[in-house]
Amino acid sequence: MIEVDVAVLGGGPGGYPAAIRAAQLGLSVAVIEQGRLGGTCLNVGCIPTKAWVQSAHAMKDAHDTFAKLGVNVPTVELDFAQVQKNKEDIVDRSVSGVGGLLKANGITLVEGRGAFADANTITTDTGETVVFKDAVIATGSRPTRPPVDGIDGPRCVDSTGLLAIDAVPPRLIVLGGGVIGVEFASVFAHFGSEVTIVEMLDHLIANEDAEARTELERAFKKRKIAQHLGARASRVEETKDAVFLYFVDSAGAEQKVEGDLVLVATGRRANVEDIGLEAAGVHFEPTRITTDEYRRTNVPNIYAVGDVAGYWQLAHTAFREGELAADNIAGHNIPVTGAVPRCIYTDPEIAAVGLTEEEAIAEYGKDRIRTGKFPFSALARAAMFADRTGFVKTIHETTLDELLGVVVVGMSATEIINAGVVGIDAEARVDTIGDSITAHPTLAEAFKEAALMGLDRPLHWPPAKKKAAAA
Repeated sequence: MIEVDVAVLGGGPGGYPAAIRAAQLGLSVAVIEQGRLGGTCLNVGCIPTKAWVQSAHAMKDAHDTFAKLGVNVPTVELDFAQVQKNKEDIVDRSVSGVGGLLKANGITLVEGRGAFADANTITTDTGETVVFKDAVIATGSRPTRPPVDGIDGPRCVDSTGLLAIDAVPPRLIVLGGGVIGVEFASVFAHFGSEVTIVEMLDHLIANEDAEARTELERAFKKRKIAQHLGARASRVEETKDAVFLYFVDSAGAEQKVEGDLVLVATGRRANVEDIGLEAAGVHFEPTRITTDEYRRTNVPNIYAVGDVAGYWQLAHTAFREGELAADNIAGHNIPVTGAVPRCIYTDPEIAAVGLTEEEAIAEYGKDRIRTGKFPFSALARAAMFADRTGFVKTIHETTLDELLGVVVVGMSATEIINAGVVGIDAEARVDTIGDSITAHPTLAEAFKEAALMGLDRPLHWPPAKKKAAAA
């Protein structure tokens, strides 16, 4: 039997930060994990997929960008075995790094599948018992599949299954145009697959800013990634050599698309089953464990963080939730707040934080919302990268000129957005952004320039009236 102050059920991006922070606060900690440390993110999520993204960008560079920069690459071949090896090497190092952090912080690692026996005890299938004063549930989520006939066939895989393939499919069908679907679609188009996306909503990444959606759909069309939007899957049929996805299109007609593999990217479901929540008295729903703003469940000494808490399905929010759950166990009572960046690793990259333009108008009224949009095509640094796709957009309200949202589309969008996170968290005025001194030449200059556009003070873009007169 192991007795600790804090037991953490799950060693992913919600669990291991909770454990480390609790140890920093002087508490004894045990982490119970049934698989490899790092959870979905490190093993079959953020880290391996973005390793693939980098390989995909390298293929794009070799095929197109290098020649523009005067570097000739006579032949370009994708060594998918090396792509996979590189991905696994990165994952292994990341997992090993988490293990080292737990050891360095004096945290006990308990291997096995854990479940609550009561509100102060977790038992594992390996025969271990952990008795605790407080607990953090960080069991994550898993991919789900819609109720479509034939969707469980061998040629239909989720993101975990796709990451394990040993060859690039000549034709990939992506069912779902959300973040996971569009990222894999972008990667495999660069890998040489013929990619088709089938999405039941009217747009890809439907919850993002309209201009970002439009830019991605336009870029995908240019890259010959087929898009069937407003299309509802009806059934899947497999033969020895192919798979067929049938769907009803936006006009109500049944169509089908033929491929070699179907990626089912239609969402994720919280892991709330078979972990003893009933025995601990913890209230939960099929999609989440209910918690308050401190991530405390209805049982005062038990917290839930990350995907299983159901607020966001993002590793970086899980990091913060786990950290604050440990703080709150130690009596600090800090709510989970702050701007949350939303990053999509497609080509072009898309990143956003705060409100979309549509959300800002709905909350403040159209007359109080101003936007500024500066294209990368006007930046010398973008030209140096031979990729001038995209823009930075600022959204602010006019009463206090407070920055409400930032949208970035294009190269390094997921890096640039972090400045917007700080700006929104600091409740910065848009003129604070516009009057800042930004390094030159950089892509991040577009953030300042977009703010100036929103203030009707453009420096490196013609004033609107002059553009209209010239036209």
